[in-house]
Amino acid sequence: MEQIRIYCTNTAEHYSVAWGTSLQELAKGILGSRLANGERILAAYCDNLLKELDTKIYDNQNVEFIGYSASDGRRTYIRSLCFVLQKAVRELFPNKKLRIDYALPWGLYCELKEKEVYVPSEEELKQLERRMREIIREDLDFRKEKRNFEEAAALLSKNGFQEKVELMESLGKFAYSLYFLGEDVDSYHGPLLPSTSYLDIFGIQAFSDGFSLKYPMEGAGASLLETAKESKIATALKAHSLWCENAGVRSVGTLNKKILDGQAVKLINICEARHERGYAAVADAIYAKKDSVKIVFIAGPSSSGKTSSSLRIAQQCKVLGLNPKVIELDNYFVNREFTPKDENGEYDFESLYAMDLQLLNTQLNELLAGKEVEIPKFDFKSGSRVYLGNKMKLEANDILIMEGIHALNPEMVHGVDNSRIFRVYASALTSLSLDENNNISTSDSRLLRRMVRDNRTRGIVPEETILRWKSVRRGESKNIFPFQENADFVFNSALLYELPLLKYYAEPLLRRISPISEAYSDAVRLLKFLDYIVALSPSEIEAIPPTSIMREFIGGQTL
Repeated sequence: MEQIRIYCTNTAEHYSVAWGTSLQELAKGILGSRLANGERILAAYCDNLLKELDTKIYDNQNVEFIGYSASDGRRTYIRSLCFVLQKAVRELFPNKKLRIDYALPWGLYCELKEKEVYVPSEEELKQLERRMREIIREDLDFRKEKRNFEEAAALLSKNGFQEKVELMESLGKFAYSLYFLGEDVDSYHGPLLPSTSYLDIFGIQAFSDGFSLKYPMEGAGASLLETAKESKIATALKAHSLWCENAGVRSVGTLNKKILDGQAVKLINICEARHERGYAAVADAIYAKKDSVKIVFIAGPSSSGKTSSSLRIAQQCKVLGLNPKVIELDNYFVNREFTPKDENGEYDFESLYAMDLQLLNTQLNELLAGKEVEIPKFDFKSGSRVYLGNKMKLEANDILIMEGIHALNPEMVHGVDNSRIFRVYASALTSLSLDENNNISTSDSRLLRRMVRDNRTRGIVPEETILRWKSVRRGESKNIFPFQENADFVFNSALLYELPLLKYYAEPLLRRISPISEAYSDAVRLLKFLDYIVALSPSEIEAIPPTSIMREFIGGQTL
């Protein structure tokens, strides 16, 4: 039998294996069923392309097996778990449709619907979880099959997946991949596990009008996070979900149809009008507390549009008669020699203690007391703070606006009266879905935003943006997300038209990434995702107003 040569990244060794060996067989022969860190093997990269474990190898290549700690391993696990949930719902609630709506800090938010939302009882949710565990113990195979459009559409339509069919119709392709679990059929936009027995950790818990499908979150080990009783982030996502539904754009299929029908400019205008109302609502909330509040802090993860949001909120405050003044929190960095270092001995500029908290608290209290202070300027070249005579004093109608990653962390202003501060959390909290049970990652949307902006304003190649993203996300998980519920107001910077817009700019950038790059697997994943989106045309892009938050990323902003 013909032999092929495989290099396994996990062991840093070469192996000769039979032509047509599956990745699952290869893993078993080299590593068993688990990685060196004890995680179960869930998928693999073959020459930097993500593959299912039942993929067969027919030529020489590099193979890296991945587990749950890898983002693609987690996605594979979650997609497979969603299929088991779909099967269990179909069996227990045959007259209801499952919608897997959006991601929450502890899992995915799901609803059951007939004509209206059906709120399941605690007992029904326990029954649902029990049936899922039974399916997992049955060790059923996930099977992938190619079908032509007519066959795929007929199967999905028969199973009630009209949004999936609408998405397929908007793309106009000849063939599609379907997945089967027993007699159930579904479509997923990425690999699944070999069988249900791989799904060992999950939970179902009531939340809002539906329930959470819980699984281990990044950095949480094998444990499940507790579902919050209340969540400002969940409320913002729910509001966006309802707005999408009212706007007639519940999924990418309907979004594509609107663009193909020539309604893109109308959609851009309505989205921008909604944003304007959002900025005005923030300003109204600040104005309502103007007798006590003098400081507005704005925070949010990377590429949420914090800079544009700060400027637009400031404009709306001016309309109400307030006089916003802006201070950059970066000016309060400690001198370079006092910057804390991370576990690798590198300067940790994202640490709270990279800031001179004593000086910040002192100057804020002096400003609140009506005193004049000299605001420092941080010189990033010399790594030191300088004073250039920039004096500031807060008058009667003045408010101070400050934006930074630690702005929601109460420890940053531990010595300042909390009643004088208003906190805003800005993030791109999209509730738009690809279809009934494939939600869109808010992280991917922000990554595309950042990639386009980095390339335009800093000349950073997309490969570098992708490779930095894991570190960026790690910093957000440490310094931003734990404090997001401290916000007095959550501003959702997501726009329904942004993915068609970002596709126009990001697709050519992603295609430049070489197959030998470490960023290639993410580039391919993002390109496959964008392949489901119909792009805006240049004339439609021209209709985006110069004050739009998206102009921060694509250029042409006049704020």
